[in-house]
Amino acid sequence: MTKQNILDEYKKQEDKILLSQILDKIDFSQKRNRIENSDFLDMYQVALVKNFLRKTQNNSYILYGGFENAERQIAIFYPESYSEEMVQKNYNKIFKIIRITLPEEDKGKYSHRNYLGGIVKLGVKREKVGDILVSNDGADIIVKEEIAESLKHELGTLTRFQNAKIEIEEIENIRKQEIKVEEISIIVPSLRLDNIVSDLAKTSRNKAVQIINQERVFVNGQNETKVSKNLKINDIITIRGKGRFIIKEYAGTTRSGRTVLKIEKYV
Repeated sequence: MTKQNILDEYKKQEDKILLSQILDKIDFSQKRNRIENSDFLDMYQVALVKNFLRKTQNNSYILYGGFENAERQIAIFYPESYSEEMVQKNYNKIFKIIRITLPEEDKGKYSHRNYLGGIVKLGVKREKVGDILVSNDGADIIVKEEIAESLKHELGTLTRFQNAKIEIEEIENIRKQEIKVEEISIIVPSLRLDNIVSDLAKTSRNKAVQIINQERVFVNGQNETKVSKNLKINDIITIRGKGRFIIKEYAGTTRSGRTVLKIEKYV
């Protein structure tokens, strides 16, 4: 089957382009007997590539973003003669950390948006940058190895970071981010995805359907476009632009029969 035949079932041009690049990486890896990797993929692209590789029955790959459960990940392809352990030994050739340590007077001052905004201002392509792990005293920014040195220098030219300490670290030295959650309660007529997205995104049900149709909603890491899908306890819902949530428990029903859910929101 030709590459074009494989890609014909995909309607979006950007999906075709990405998957065509993935096929090229797989081909280069096998023919040249070496590790090949993509740029960072967002959650939609990760789900797309995962499903695509499952369909094409390709198993010689790893999706990894620098730590377990990273949101942005790189697809790493390797020859059939390699083991996953051999690939993992090459992570430092793919990933680097840019660590920003803020001076005392700036601690607690910057959010994820401030760090990402600085990177965007420098003209760095988003696909070269992975997750940004923010702490009170700075951030660990996961980047592709190829841009680490230049980005380190450029970040130091930004006014907001001119007094910060900026270093390049190996990926195994990443600082674990403390996960902070806020507990909230929502009341929904049913556990359908559109009902829950409407409440979590604080919008109308019609608008929630639009958000789902725009492929901005993920359930347990998989893009979900079925508005009537019923969710369950411990499902993780990510709404791009709105946050990530976990359905923790049923908290009863109202007199009108609506369901009360306890939700944990990542903050």
